[in-house]
Amino acid sequence: MDSAELLDLLGNENRRRILRLLSRKPCYVTEISDYLGVSPKAVIEHLRKLEDAGLIESRVDDQRRKYFHIARHVRLEVNVSPYGFASKSAYPANSSLDMTTCRHLSLDVFSDEMDDLDDLLHALEDLEQLENELSLAQRWVQGRLCDVLDQISETAGTGPESRIYADVLASIRTKPKSVSELSRDVDAPREVVAGLLESMADEGIVQRTERGWELSTE
Repeated sequence: MDSAELLDLLGNENRRRILRLLSRKPCYVTEISDYLGVSPKAVIEHLRKLEDAGLIESRVDDQRRKYFHIARHVRLEVNVSPYGFASKSAYPANSSLDMTTCRHLSLDVFSDEMDDLDDLLHALEDLEQLENELSLAQRWVQGRLCDVLDQISETAGTGPESRIYADVLASIRTKPKSVSELSRDVDAPREVVAGLLESMADEGIVQRTERGWELSTE
């Protein structure tokens, strides 16, 4: 599901409360209605939207009561910084993913063949600790990214208040690009990007070649 649609869907407090309740146990409409303190009709509409989005599913028991439960794991990440706004949704990776290919990470690989309850509880504790450490690492990386982008802007002579310069430079650091390509990369009007490039070209920071705009070799 598109992350923007997911943000809109979860913007409603009652839908978030429904998901919190269903994360504990499957429930039927009346249970959810009592929990939220809203009418069953309103609950049914919230459930319909969550079901259409694929976040929840339903089943009918022997007494023909319809139970709702969460369908799958979804992780939503939102990044708001002086350098932009972005959101993305992620789903669990395939169990065959080889984590050893992630060269910036050093992780213990857990066996999938654990049947003993003590081993499972120990693995749960280790994974929760790993999740906390990765969250801390992610926050550290985000801070360092902002620091480096600030320094790029200052080196380009624009100051941190004009951070779009850093975005443009970061976009062309690997290969030359046209104004149109850069406009898409930094999400800015073509004429604005063209003006920035001309300004940095005057400073000798970038240059226009047959291949497009690139960092100056001087």
